Amino acid sequence: MKSHAVVFTGPNQVSYQEISSPEPGAEDLVVELHHSWISNGTEGSFLRGERLSGDVAWRPGDPAPFPLVAGYQKVGRVARVGAAVRGFSPGDWVFASMSKVEGMFENRYAGHVSPSVCHQHSVLRLPAGANPLAFAGLVLTQVGFNCGSRSPVIPGQVAVVIGDGLVGQWAGQTLARRGAKVVMVGRHADRLARFQAHGPTLAAGPDFGVAAVQALGLGPIQVLVETGGKAAVLEKFLPLMARGGHLVIAGFYRPSGDVNLQTSLQAFRNSELSFDLVSGWTNERLEETLRWVADGRLDTLGLLTHRFPVEDAATAWRLIETKSAPVLGVVLDWPASRPAR
Repeated sequence: MKSHAVVFTGPNQVSYQEISSPEPGAEDLVVELHHSWISNGTEGSFLRGERLSGDVAWRPGDPAPFPLVAGYQKVGRVARVGAAVRGFSPGDWVFASMSKVEGMFENRYAGHVSPSVCHQHSVLRLPAGANPLAFAGLVLTQVGFNCGSRSPVIPGQVAVVIGDGLVGQWAGQTLARRGAKVVMVGRHADRLARFQAHGPTLAAGPDFGVAAVQALGLGPIQVLVETGGKAAVLEKFLPLMARGGHLVIAGFYRPSGDVNLQTSLQAFRNSELSFDLVSGWTNERLEETLRWVADGRLDTLGLLTHRFPVEDAATAWRLIETKSAPVLGVVLDWPASRPAR
């Protein structure tokens, strides 16, 4: 069947175009999109040709990973349900992650495409009466929730989040809700301002903010969340970590040789530090994150800075890549979301 999608046709080339989607099977739903939320970091990495799939980095000699339908998170209404689908009906508001497409470098994973053909296990029903837009970035919200919920923390203990992007914001919100004293370190004043209701914010310097965090005098760090893909941060903050503390690793780490983990492990072991390696999502975590968004424990709409008609996806990506204006959360609005004329 025919769909429309945001397609990365080559490095830094974005097109909104007609594509082919497979005919839905017995366990599939067809979803008409209203909103899809861009994952600036992950999708930007794909747009630059840095990844083959998921967290698999592109290396010289690999094929060019194009064309590719970008994204992995959206909300809309069910248009059709397969004969074996249970718990969904046409007209339901749903969140959906991956879709099936045809003719792309990778046909199993696609987000910004409508109508979307989605397996029923990649779809969640939205709460009645809720604003669907608040759930359009649920996968990425779940990544932040995962970062903030994995490590044991007692109310009053210190948590430091490195990175002021969406994952860092939601990780910090989660830790603050759990009672931690949260400090966010980042490079964008406009983004840091959005976190100030949850804890102190600091500008990262050449030392990644180590001296500024130490100057706060809050005590040892129980949880350190690294979201920017800079492995050197872990060693820089090691002297500030509490014995038995936790390092949450959430970035995409390109091969660079910044840190020799084999020689570093003994230093981390001497402080009895634990590593939480955070990646991907599960339906159970998505459902719990959905509940946190629905009852207001996680704020998503407050991080939304821009909305574009999906036809202007290339313009949205120019803004994200150039940062010609302060940008954080970016949503694409699809024709189904617009009032009839």
